[in-house]
Amino acid sequence: MQNKGLVKLFAILFGLVSLYQLSFTFKSSQIENEASEIAINAISETEDDYRAKRSQEEANYLQSIATDTVYNIGIAKFTYNEVKQKAMNLGLDLKGGINVILQVSVKDILKGLANNTSDPVFNKALEDASELQVNSQNTYLEDFFIAFDAIKGDTKLASPDIFYTKALDGEIDGSMSDDDVKGIIETKIDESIVSAFEVLRKRIDEFGVTSPNIQRLGNSGRILVELPGVKDVERATSLLQSTAQLEFWDAYKGEQFFPFLAQANEVLKASLDTEASDVVASEGEEEAKDSQIDDLLGDAETDSTAVQSVNPIFDLLRGQGYQGGPIIAKFEIKDKAKIIDYLGRPEVRALLPAEQRYAKFVFGKPEKDSELVDLYALVGNRENVPQLSGAVVTDARNQFGPTGKSEVSMQMNAKGAKIWEEMTGNAYSQGSQIAIVLDDVVYSAPGVTTGPIAGGSSSISGNFTLNEAIDLANVLRAGKLPASADIIQSEVVGPSLGKEAIESGTMSFLIALALVLIWMIFYYGKAGGFADIAMILNIILIFGVLSGLGAVLTLPGIAGIVLTIGMSVDANVLIFERIREELAKGKGQLESIQDGFSNALSSILDANITTGLTALILFVFGTGPIKGFATTLLIGIATSLFTAIFITRLLIDWYANKGGKLDFSTGITKNLFRNINIEFLKKRKIAYIISGAFILLSLGSLFTNSLDQGVDFVGGRTYQVRFAQDVSASEITTLLSDPAVFGSADAKTFGSENQLKITTKFKVNESGSAVDEEIRKSLYTALVPHLEGISYEEFIDLNDVNKQVGLLESYKVTPTIADDIKQASLWAVLGSLIVVFLYILFRFKKWQYSLGAVAAVFHDVLIVLGVFSLTYKLMPFNMEINQAFIAAILTVIGYSLNDTVVVFDRIREFFNEHTSWKFDKVVNASLSSTLSRTLNTSLTTLVVLLAIFIFGGDSIRGFMFALIVGVIVGTYSSLFIATPIMYDTVNKLEEKKKKN
Repeated sequence: MQNKGLVKLFAILFGLVSLYQLSFTFKSSQIENEASEIAINAISETEDDYRAKRSQEEANYLQSIATDTVYNIGIAKFTYNEVKQKAMNLGLDLKGGINVILQVSVKDILKGLANNTSDPVFNKALEDASELQVNSQNTYLEDFFIAFDAIKGDTKLASPDIFYTKALDGEIDGSMSDDDVKGIIETKIDESIVSAFEVLRKRIDEFGVTSPNIQRLGNSGRILVELPGVKDVERATSLLQSTAQLEFWDAYKGEQFFPFLAQANEVLKASLDTEASDVVASEGEEEAKDSQIDDLLGDAETDSTAVQSVNPIFDLLRGQGYQGGPIIAKFEIKDKAKIIDYLGRPEVRALLPAEQRYAKFVFGKPEKDSELVDLYALVGNRENVPQLSGAVVTDARNQFGPTGKSEVSMQMNAKGAKIWEEMTGNAYSQGSQIAIVLDDVVYSAPGVTTGPIAGGSSSISGNFTLNEAIDLANVLRAGKLPASADIIQSEVVGPSLGKEAIESGTMSFLIALALVLIWMIFYYGKAGGFADIAMILNIILIFGVLSGLGAVLTLPGIAGIVLTIGMSVDANVLIFERIREELAKGKGQLESIQDGFSNALSSILDANITTGLTALILFVFGTGPIKGFATTLLIGIATSLFTAIFITRLLIDWYANKGGKLDFSTGITKNLFRNINIEFLKKRKIAYIISGAFILLSLGSLFTNSLDQGVDFVGGRTYQVRFAQDVSASEITTLLSDPAVFGSADAKTFGSENQLKITTKFKVNESGSAVDEEIRKSLYTALVPHLEGISYEEFIDLNDVNKQVGLLESYKVTPTIADDIKQASLWAVLGSLIVVFLYILFRFKKWQYSLGAVAAVFHDVLIVLGVFSLTYKLMPFNMEINQAFIAAILTVIGYSLNDTVVVFDRIREFFNEHTSWKFDKVVNASLSSTLSRTLNTSLTTLVVLLAIFIFGGDSIRGFMFALIVGVIVGTYSSLFIATPIMYDTVNKLEEKKKKN
């Protein structure tokens, strides 16, 4: 090998740089452990909300040392912020936290740009676009334009009733064509999404999460937010979804509306009685015949549905406000929507006197542990615009008020200060209140007792907890979102699951590594030991590169590293097998080593490039943990090539040059797979029949039994729940499928018998924290008999690192994004096949080679799908078809091609060397000579996969099972499908040429 000194230098430098990068990870972990200990010692478990307080204490400590020097390596010093920035980032599944995709409502932005117009064509186009989105791959804006063009008639986008508004005057005028307006609207929408992105980024920065990730996803209005390590999930979710629409309204006195409520109650009583009578009358005709029969038989009973007079509002009333205060009445939280509906009905609004016709009814913020909420009436106007909005707020800080409770102080700009002085002056002179409203919730409605407030300073109080005050101040500083942001995909992982994942991932990694290291020494003796040294360096390099790039390490990422270990063995096996062949020819040791490395290089490069191409496609189309898997696989392929080709060679040359003897085998393995001459092609028809039968069985099962599609592809919510005792999955399924709970649900045992994965599509199209809360409460209520008496707060609490019972993880995907995921997955698989077909065509110059390789891949994918279809109802672990499964399929494609390319490479070599041999002899000899490498690599990879399957944790067991099946089938297909199909197509072409 040339340039040995340069290789040594690079190896030493790469190793030192990797260790240097990894040292920051160890230092960061040490500091965070110290912060955790400080928080535990400072906050006792006896204190209320001790976990939240500990989390805040820990964050405060880390913030206090952010710019302090905490790491000194002699030649350089680093602050905690610098250490954290350089440390390896742990993903959601290893650290816990949340991962969400937010959809900024382009529909809301369009309404705002059109000044909330009532134009029927515009509003119909909005509704049609929403319907198109269900099965469309377009953005909402593209579908809106399509919908508008379909129904517009003579209506133009530049109409004064649509986009030719005062706000857009100067950019849009009435003479513009629709195409011109579309370009301007596209720009405005993009600006709004950028604004939303920046607002969210500022909020996350203020929240103090370490290693957050926020990125736009194309131009669809979707924003990915990953917050690994965040413990208070509810708080983080609220922070992301809050539009922070702060408004200041004058409030009416509550007693002014007591007569109105009485009149509204009477009007509603009459109208609701009429509605109920109409329903009963329509049902009466259908039941008349049955009633007559009941009368004749004497079995008639009192009709419980008979119309009864009720008090729609007063029956729900739970209290009234105090004299002179802004509160009208108190209602239960669950009745809020019903009351707002009642008070918004035209016949009820008509009861309001002229001076109150624009009154705006809004509920307040419920007090902690209270089921009651206050109703306010605000002084509205025709435009429904507040006198003062949060846009004037220039700064906000949390502070403690005179009573010691948390509140938020604000500072306004000059314009806001002037209006605020007028508002407070009027409130002071009239003895009224000013309601401070955030996202349509009244947080407080204080009176003004000291005269007009000048200077623009004010504060918001409202029974805030410390964290609520901090978060409200943060979002006010960051600014409001330009439109609502709905969570269309979310994954929430508790830290207890992350802790278990790290333990299981580490266990699988160490076991797989130990097995491979032992196997290499067992099979290749001293040479295997040198390969092991190169492999350990390979692992250090992988972790070092991951850390240096700032990549996120996930559980599938660990699986990718472990799989890389198995696949990196392949390069060493190829080299050692070629050296053994050269030694068998009678060549000397040094010459055999030289020729062995040279002859193996082509196969190694081809095999790794094909695998790398599929990993690259997976990286492009994958998201979250799957992208992490692809990242580690790509890095692993690059480092494996370097260590196998250069480091192993360096060690072997060093030992051989100093006179050491290397047999590249042991006493047991010396003659294994030697002088094999199997006529594989004679068995190809039997193989075709066997494969054909398996493919037909797979297709039959896919059409009849289908696949167990996960929420990634169909939408829904999934909850991982652990119980104190073993539970029956079928019993829980029946319980949750009750119409009173979810109507439809599916529970499956997930790992141990006391752990279930529960999936439901209940209200999957509805978003918002209120809906999520409602579904979690319904889940808890239904499962209470099996939860050993834990409270709802304990059930949903994800702060406890050692949590053993309750909700551990939740995952939500709306049908719209599920359809997008399915499309992306399909393109990923098809794209990988096309890329590989073209690469093999480029390398081997004959389309028959590409056809054989792709046919084998189709064969492997169909059989893996068939196995999943046939067995998903029988296996004791999760076998859902989701993004992880697609990653497994692409890995199977890469592995199958790896095997096939090595065989094709040997066929090409033998074809050039033995020009007098018949083609069938070349093929059989090539397959026989590579059999040792094929079986050795496959067995090593299977051992690695089995280690992960057994010890790697429940969440990736289905993923590993797909890989195990794929490796077995892929090994078979490279011998009995890919090569025979290539052979048959070449022969048919030759026969056709001879006939012509």
